[in-house]
Amino acid sequence: MSRVGKLPIDIVDKVEVKLDGNHITVKGPKGELERTLSDVVEVAIEDNQIVVKRPDDSSQARAHQGLVRSLVANMVEGVSKGFERTLEINGVGYRAEQKSSFVRLDLGFSHPIMFELPENVDVEIKGTTLTLKGVSKESVTQAAAQIRSLRPPEPYKGKGIKYSDETIRRKAGKAGG
Repeated sequence: MSRVGKLPIDIVDKVEVKLDGNHITVKGPKGELERTLSDVVEVAIEDNQIVVKRPDDSSQARAHQGLVRSLVANMVEGVSKGFERTLEINGVGYRAEQKSSFVRLDLGFSHPIMFELPENVDVEIKGTTLTLKGVSKESVTQAAAQIRSLRPPEPYKGKGIKYSDETIRRKAGKAGG
């Protein structure tokens, strides 16, 4: 039984939702998102709420109900509030700067890394903190994960790129002399 899939999604003020079969378009103050949803489940708008219904109790229908409900809820939240992910750069000489649609990262390699941002993701850089903002949760978190993977934090000194809310389990170095 999908508990997430049963919950209705409230349509917030200033958000407009259009359904065309299994294609949904959500417009809001922050932007517009559209997506083609699974045809295993049925999406309907009832009493200013979006409801995801499943035709039967098969495992595929139950899984798709929760997935589709989460995707649509993220779309509604994204166009109304937006999403952001914060990364911290730790290390001597490690830095980032924005160059148009690219982020130039100096991460201790022999060359700088030019990371191209997706079109619907903006970056704000303050010192060694990068804040990625956008309407789509999928693209913001994917871009953050790709930037983090360029130099993940290491457990001895904690150098690298980490999420701001991430804690790094530290290890002791060599024991002796």
